[in-house]
Amino acid sequence: MGGLCRSGGAEDGDQPYGVPETAVPSQWDVVGLGQAMVDCSAMVGNDALERLQLEKGVRTVIDHEQRGKVLQALDGRSYKVSAGGSLSNTLVALARLGTGRINVAMTGSVGKDPLGDFYRTKLLRANVHFLSSPMVRGTTGTVIVLTTPDAQRTMLSYQGMSSVIEYDQVLAKALSASRLLVVEGYLWEIPQTIQALSRACQEARKANVLVALTASDASCISRHRDQFWDVMESSADILFANSDEARALCGFGSSTSPSFAAQHLSRYCKLVSVTDGARGSYIALAGSVVYVPPSRRCKPVDTCGAGDAYAAGLLYGLLCNAPNLRGIGSLAAKVAAMVVSQQGARLRHEDANQLAMEFALQQQQQQASPPELKVRNGDLESGTGANL
Repeated sequence: MGGLCRSGGAEDGDQPYGVPETAVPSQWDVVGLGQAMVDCSAMVGNDALERLQLEKGVRTVIDHEQRGKVLQALDGRSYKVSAGGSLSNTLVALARLGTGRINVAMTGSVGKDPLGDFYRTKLLRANVHFLSSPMVRGTTGTVIVLTTPDAQRTMLSYQGMSSVIEYDQVLAKALSASRLLVVEGYLWEIPQTIQALSRACQEARKANVLVALTASDASCISRHRDQFWDVMESSADILFANSDEARALCGFGSSTSPSFAAQHLSRYCKLVSVTDGARGSYIALAGSVVYVPPSRRCKPVDTCGAGDAYAAGLLYGLLCNAPNLRGIGSLAAKVAAMVVSQQGARLRHEDANQLAMEFALQQQQQQASPPELKVRNGDLESGTGANL
């Protein structure tokens, strides 16, 4: 990994770390497969939601016509446009933590339209290469985020081409040259997409590429539990879920503790992370559970993107071959805390630099300790070398 120090500014000022736009690495540390969505975020009053007949705080899937009506209602208001999506939040945070020394790529679907061009350009400026070509017959997906004064976020998702994923030559080539594949849970809504991501995970395993799955949404997991479970059990090395998603995946009731859910899932997937909001998180490895307390270093402002940031911190620790699960979990909690202390779901450059340097120093101090976990030959191993 080498030295970890680079100053940075706001997202709009992102630039690749000395990499020309035409230069594409031959090897990837991380390849993400997920929804490519452009976020349109605006502050609105409760009256605006009432006029649009929207239920506050709920995520709703809308069609092209409904999107047009909502955007028309926002005409004249100030709103922010950004390259969004749960997975892209994680990938950008990983790239920033790696300060140019982690090669990060994403595959997915955008339309051949201005929003698709915007999305690809913004990711490249954040040092994340979007490898898939735009689709001529389709439009780029969007998420309209309406935030009321009480900080409640009402989300309107227009899928566009974002959930249409194919196992093509671009994805196959990227996987053959990667250390880690991360698959976003929101993709499970479309049957043909499930087939493509299932094959991607299978091919990744054959190529000794680690596979990480994000659960993303409890209701989606409930609808597609059997398919998700099949892929998780047969191909996944790492699972990210919050407590509701973990219980939905296990078929447990609301009284089941996240610790027990994490332990249960780790019998079928080697490394399982279950977050429990302000109460902390649990990391389970082959049936053993480590509790990670929440980071107290920041005051929460906006919890959107907390899980995405946590995943980035944990994956960064694994890519650095950090030996201690508690140390990796602590970094993940700190990354999440940094993100929730601000408006927006992206880890800032200066925060990433600070966290990466602190983590590097911590690892130097722990070098004499026996490792609890190793990443070797595309697999996770215990500190004793036993294949988990």
